[in-house]
Amino acid sequence: MRIDVDAFKVLQVLVEEGSFAKAAERLHKAQSAVSYQVKKLEQHLGVNLFCRDQYRAELTPEGKVILAEGQRLLQYLANIEHLASKFSEGWEPKLELVIDDALPMKPIMRALKRLTELQIPTKVQLNMEFLGGVQERFERDSADLMLVKDYRTGPSYRPQALPEITSVLVVAADHPLATEKQLSLFELQRYVELTIEDSSINKHYRDEMQFGGDKVFYLSGFVMKKNALLMGLGFGWMPDFLIESELESGELVEVDFMGGNRYSFTPQLVSTMERPLGRAGRLFTDLIMEEFNAELKSSVSS
Repeated sequence: MRIDVDAFKVLQVLVEEGSFAKAAERLHKAQSAVSYQVKKLEQHLGVNLFCRDQYRAELTPEGKVILAEGQRLLQYLANIEHLASKFSEGWEPKLELVIDDALPMKPIMRALKRLTELQIPTKVQLNMEFLGGVQERFERDSADLMLVKDYRTGPSYRPQALPEITSVLVVAADHPLATEKQLSLFELQRYVELTIEDSSINKHYRDEMQFGGDKVFYLSGFVMKKNALLMGLGFGWMPDFLIESELESGELVEVDFMGGNRYSFTPQLVSTMERPLGRAGRLFTDLIMEEFNAELKSSVSS
């Protein structure tokens, strides 16, 4: 015989009211029905839950432990009912995003914070990848959204342009390249270039902004790349938002390359019609667009 979950509600009311008569009145049941429900639970569990020799309905030590566990069970059931009601309103159980590490995280985190403040039931998972690894994971994991620097487009993809990002060719202030003027491609290739490794399995993505020299160090993220630049290990491209303070302090300087030391790209927020976004996905998309645009306005005004 399975445990009657409602019996735990009866136990709770009994303790709160202190008598079977008052509990029956509050539960809109006959007193005999309340007594029978408690007796049936005791028989099923094989323990006495109430002290029968007391004037008030008082729990035995065993009854106190069982009631505490029963209350936890009731809370779990209430949570399930709440989630079910939310899911029936169009909230999806999980929202998965894949993000290129070259993109600013502050607006993404602000959008996520706003989403959590709404107390929606959807679980959110953020995954960081690099270059071709972003789209590869987006497709492999059947993710819902990707924030990507570049990608192979297709008929089912739905991109939304994010504000433009500028990358700067930089080197440490004490590196030999820091004082050189009008550097040619040949002269750059004499030094170590620092770049980010494609995180896709087959490494099929080649960054078109690489300089093609033999001395290339592939790093696994922009934090590592920034540290390597500051140590004077080599030169490389960095998103400007990651090195603002270092450029201002002079720790990093722009390389005077004849081919140009700045380039801009337009990242995209991409979903696919093969996996239509649910309510949380659509809301998060709106929030991300708002936060990126707010970030752009703030940088322009400052």
